[in-house]
Amino acid sequence: MKLFDTHAHIGLIHEDPIEQLIITQEARQQGVEGIISICNNLHDFFVVYENLRTATHVYHAVGVSPSEVQNPGIDWEAKIDSGVKQERVVAIGETGLDYYRKFGNKNSQIELFIRQLEIADKYNLPVIIHNRDAGKDILDILSTRRPTRGGVLHCYSEDWEFAKKAIDLGMYISFAGNATYRNARNLHETAKNIPIEQLVIESESPFMVPAEYRGKRNRPSYLHSTAEYLASLRGLDPEEFAEQTFLNAKRLFQL
Repeated sequence: MKLFDTHAHIGLIHEDPIEQLIITQEARQQGVEGIISICNNLHDFFVVYENLRTATHVYHAVGVSPSEVQNPGIDWEAKIDSGVKQERVVAIGETGLDYYRKFGNKNSQIELFIRQLEIADKYNLPVIIHNRDAGKDILDILSTRRPTRGGVLHCYSEDWEFAKKAIDLGMYISFAGNATYRNARNLHETAKNIPIEQLVIESESPFMVPAEYRGKRNRPSYLHSTAEYLASLRGLDPEEFAEQTFLNAKRLFQL
């Protein structure tokens, strides 16, 4: 099974650089032939980037998460400009809106999000979007500032009606381990109905562990469990599903 993990916080799984490399190699042995490394802030991006420089199957996104809105860092835009110039940096993110934990205020989050959409267009890169309790504002912003290279709503948590609107705006939908939970009926409906060409998968490590591994910290090597579950929902062979989502990820990130 050939898999692509479109969202993994490798730096949060383990701080040690050697352990981070081991995690990526372990994933590769389990069929995860591509990983997008995600960091919430720019300091961590540069640290993890250096740690994983020799892991050529790991790609990177650079950006500022809404969790950092109150302290995005001095010259944060210039640092994103610098990050984009590094090898295997393929997306801006994660960015977006999070009204659940109330990081800063809504206006400051929206401003940070919009600015990163503009940066993504500047560099012709897709956007990795975080959405928690902010769906209406996310769609409103994307409808007026549609990213040139599109993007992905990661760790999807909305319903099928929302997904249809996002797809119409050029977005991909990414499912994490929470889609394997029995009570996640909205996610099951969406996963069954979404055009397969717009679907990608992620580990969201070390969070959102698949039901099969409940009680453990999530790792990219567990991604097969999410793929197998979603394939069964759609009535597809797991190998066929994995291959299609792998190709979708490569298309999304221009690989």
